[in-house]
Amino acid sequence: MKEYGAERLNSMFALRSFLDAGIPATMSSDYWAGPFEPMMFLQSSVTRTDTKGNVWGPKQRISVAEALRVATVHGAYASYEEKLKGSIEAGKLADLVVLGRDPLREEPSSLVAIPIERTMVGGKWMYEA
Repeated sequence: MKEYGAERLNSMFALRSFLDAGIPATMSSDYWAGPFEPMMFLQSSVTRTDTKGNVWGPKQRISVAEALRVATVHGAYASYEEKLKGSIEAGKLADLVVLGRDPLREEPSSLVAIPIERTMVGGKWMYEA
């Protein structure tokens, strides 16, 4: 990444710029920090750091609340499924994750360490730590 230079990195993987422009950006297949892990997506979107602590394009940082919307509501909107999923509401698919700590109160550099305690798919608990 360093070969791109600081100026170019500040406009790459442009979640902050997209959100500021009113574009409901989503997580993407060209995820920039390495193998896709949802909690690492949250952490790297907020801190713009990779797994080694390198900072890449800090001007594109977003808040934890924004990263959660990008990962849920915006993803459902992008696939034309916002009436089916993306938020926890009556009548929508009951697919959700119960985290061990509140990411909105967590130190951004430790979001990846929040344990996943339970996972629900289709209204049924599928995983429990």
